[in-house]
Parts: sequence; C-alpha cells; structure tokens
Amino acid sequence: MPSIMEHTFTLGSLPRILFGRGTLDRLPGLLGAYGPHILLITGARSFAAQPRCRALLDTLEQKGFHCSRITLDHEPSPEWVDQQVSLWRSHDVDTVLAIGGGSVLDAGKALAGLLIPGNSVMDHLEGVGPELPYVGPALPFVAVPTTAGTGSEATRNAVLSLHGQFKKSFRDEQLMARQVIVDPDLMDSCPQALIAANGMDALTQLLESYVSSRANILMDGLAESGLAAVRDGLVAWYDGHSNPGADKMAYAALLSGITLAHVGLGSVHGLAAPLGAFFPIGHGVACGTLLAAATRVNIECMQQREPDNPALKKYAQAGRLFCDLPNAGEEQALNALQDKLDSLTQQLKLPRLAELGVSANDFPRIVANSRGNSMKTNPITLSNAEISRILEMRL
Repeated sequence: MPSIMEHTFTLGSLPRILFGRGTLDRLPGLLGAYGPHILLITGARSFAAQPRCRALLDTLEQKGFHCSRITLDHEPSPEWVDQQVSLWRSHDVDTVLAIGGGSVLDAGKALAGLLIPGNSVMDHLEGVGPELPYVGPALPFVAVPTTAGTGSEATRNAVLSLHGQFKKSFRDEQLMARQVIVDPDLMDSCPQALIAANGMDALTQLLESYVSSRANILMDGLAESGLAAVRDGLVAWYDGHSNPGADKMAYAALLSGITLAHVGLGSVHGLAAPLGAFFPIGHGVACGTLLAAATRVNIECMQQREPDNPALKKYAQAGRLFCDLPNAGEEQALNALQDKLDSLTQQLKLPRLAELGVSANDFPRIVANSRGNSMKTNPITLSNAEISRILEMRL
C-alpha cells in the first residue's frame, strides 16, 4: 500500500449529521436556528402515515413554527420544481425540510436552491439546456431520510426526471443539506421490496465508488466500512425486518452518499439513468438488477485488456470484505464477489429487465444515453458492445 504521503484527495463540504435511533426528537431544536417558516416536503405514505408525523407537526406548532406542507408521490420533474418555486417563492420560507425517500430529499434540495433565485431549474440541469452556473443563494435545507439506500441526504445533487426523455442532476455545493438526521426508527416499517431495492442501491454506490477511477484513500475507508455494514445488515433486515439490520443499512446508505459525492460512480449508474428515464423502473431496482452483471463485465474486461488496472485489486479486496474471506487470494476473492452478487440478486428477488418492459430492441437507445457523469468514472472504459452485454445478461 502506498504511504499516506503519496495520496492526494479533496474533501468537500458535509452536513452536520445526527445518527441514531430517537434523533428525530432533536429536529425542532435544530430548526430554531433558521427561522419560524418551514416548507415541509414528505412522501405520500412512509412518514406521512406514521403517528410520528402528526406528533412532529404538533411539536413544531407548539414551539412557534409555521409549517407549510408539500406531498410528493412521484419522482420530481423539472416542471414540478418550477411550479413549486413559483407557488412558494413569495411565502418568505426560512427553511426547507424534507422527510422521506430519495425523491423527496432531491425535491427538497432543488426547492431550497431555487426559492431565492426564482429561475427555472432547467437553467442548471446537467446535459440539458444552457447549463448555466448556479449562483444561489440557497435556503437552509434539512434532510431526514426514511429509507436506507439513496444516500441523497449526503449529496449535493438533486436528480430530476422527465419521463421518456431524461433523468438528470441539478448539482452544486450550495445544495448540500445544512443538517441531516438519520433515525433508523423511521425505517422499521419499510416493505421488503423497498429494503431490497434501496439496499442494493447503497451497495452499488459503495462498490462503484470504491473502484472508481477517482477513488481515494479517505473515501476507500468509508466505502469499506459501508460494505461491511451491508454484508451484515441487508439480508438480515430483508429476511426479518430486524432493527440491527435497519441501523446497519441506514449507516451504509449515508456513507454511500458521501463516497459517491466525492469520487463518482460507474457503469451501473450510467445505465440506471436512461432505464429510469425511458421506463417506469425505480432507481434502486435498476441498480440492483444490474450490479452483478456490470461487476462481472468490468472484471472480465480489465482481466483481458488492463490486467494491471488497480481496480482489479480493489474488487478483490471488496470480495474479501463482503464475502468474509480475509485470507483469499485475488482470483478466489474476485470469483467470490461475483458469485455473492449473483446470489444476492436472486435472494432479493430483483426482476430481470424483460419483466420491467425492456427488450433487446431498446438496447441501442439505452446505451447511447448511458455515458453521463457516472460512466466517466467507471474503472475501465467500456465499448458499446460491452455495455450492451451488461443489459443482455439481465434481459
């Protein structure tokens, strides 16, 4: 291993993070620093259906906060963001608070970023429109995830979708949450299918950032810690909804957001964007169904074309860690990782692409739209045929 002096890295801004069961109770005290008018965004079910939602709203009212509320039951679109900005811009909002899954948190980031400037989010979307630099300022944003997967609470981008056309990010350092509360109590009621999809999303983000072409020693440590948490928590939570499993996955998801924000992702996320844009496929499902195949293709391509690629050793180390084989040689560890990911895909009942409405005729369009930012940090440059092979393996 190179000495520490041989490494360089950049650590961007991070939110203040409160992690642990019961930390939601500290939310009113945190909000007091920003002003009385809160714009609250929740999903239509998860948190909104819990008694704790009503209790939180009552507590905020008792403490003198005025809470306006938006309910989001779909992935946010640019049109939806612009409509909400137009609706709420004149209401003197002090803080945007988002409590929900990744789409809710992304919506909160986008609104916090645009309620003061007031312009269209289309001005800033990557790969769409003029891509004007974001000047800001952004309103204070507070994020409370209710699912364990996306890591959106720790990223600086808001993913927006225009169905049938694109899935792109509005990204800037100023969009980072000021405060994050990760309370696994909020995740205990997650249904099994959501645990599987979100858990595989977190796993994908950790593994892809670990082998990213921009990986660094600091993020490697976080990714390894997250991979160990997924190893010990995902199946346990999926099989029995155990509290320790939920805690481990909440931790893994948080770390995955930090690592992806700093070093990027890979081919799975490159493909998940067009799959989510062109088909009614949830992001976690797209990642989960592709992870094993994409990992196998990456490893095979490096073995054939770039046997000295350092990511091969990283994949092997991930195999030792994730499969609990600390003394395995490189070949054994690589094979174990690929077999373990295949097994997880089946165990968590991730659907094949054909079940999700994708056919081989769709591959050229999907591949053509897969080369966004995520694909740029894949550890090896894949040809169109190699990207298509990932899709073929999961058709």
